[in-house]
Amino acid sequence: MKITVLTVPECPNASLAVERVIAALAGQGAEVDLVELHDQAQAAEYRMNGSPTILLDGVDPFAPAGAVPSVSCRLYRDADGSVSGAPSVAALREALTGTGRVAAAAAGDCCETDALDVVGRAGRGRRAPAERGLRAVHQAVLWHFAATGTAPEPDALEPAAAQAGRTVREVLAELAAEDFLTLDGETGRIRAAYPFSAVPTRHRVRIDGGPEVWSMCAIDALGIPAMLRADAVISSTDPVTGDPVTIATRRTAATWEPENAVVFVGQRPGGGPAATACCDALNFFTSTASAQTWANDHPDIPGRVLDRTQSEKIARETFGPLLAP
Repeated sequence: MKITVLTVPECPNASLAVERVIAALAGQGAEVDLVELHDQAQAAEYRMNGSPTILLDGVDPFAPAGAVPSVSCRLYRDADGSVSGAPSVAALREALTGTGRVAAAAAGDCCETDALDVVGRAGRGRRAPAERGLRAVHQAVLWHFAATGTAPEPDALEPAAAQAGRTVREVLAELAAEDFLTLDGETGRIRAAYPFSAVPTRHRVRIDGGPEVWSMCAIDALGIPAMLRADAVISSTDPVTGDPVTIATRRTAATWEPENAVVFVGQRPGGGPAATACCDALNFFTSTASAQTWANDHPDIPGRVLDRTQSEKIARETFGPLLAP
């Protein structure tokens, strides 16, 4: 693989980008080239979408929808919603895993809190940017799910999009492209907005004082009460045994039944939206042994078993900030 870091002269984040690429490679031995570009013509020729840009075999895996080559300063959104001058090591590992180069290196830690790409959009977090009406529409979608248990019709979101001078179709398309939600390809209706699902799944969440909703995965289910600051009862089943798993959240505490229940967090190599890459591989299990049985039966899905403390922490960090102003 050819890895190229494109920068402008004296870019303050060039060395940071190179350092993180090397860390993500974890000794895999690929060569990293640092190339300085000086004008817009070169940016267009090399496809530099701001400095620094990281190309994997000539492809920018972090390019946003509609990216235009430029010599401007480039920032990347981290898992906690903050911005940085280079992609996180976790995000780079996910991108490299998608190319098939470092799958073995990434598999061992793909579910660490700081590398949970399967729910964190490759390290960029699930809190939509405030620009271009993305956050306003995204939050309107989430509030509608929380109030009704169903996805809003696109027309109901027009006022939020109009405040940014855009149509709701434009905003929803961008949110889908960035994997904040998924759309039905034929109707354009919302099928999921992490952590919610518009169609039945294995995981049901009964919100105290609100409706019963479906979540996309086990971590998403734990994230709903954290996001809404509300009590809830989560009902799921062990994919191996078929036995029930129930989690009741009350204020800051959660009661798991059975007490030894765990979560397996997996992700299919190759990348793609979380809905297809990993949501069906993030499940509750009644025990570690049951989760390991499922993992042994699915050797093509790397991942690891998380205990209740780890699972709850990841859910809070991933979904807790989504509805903040």
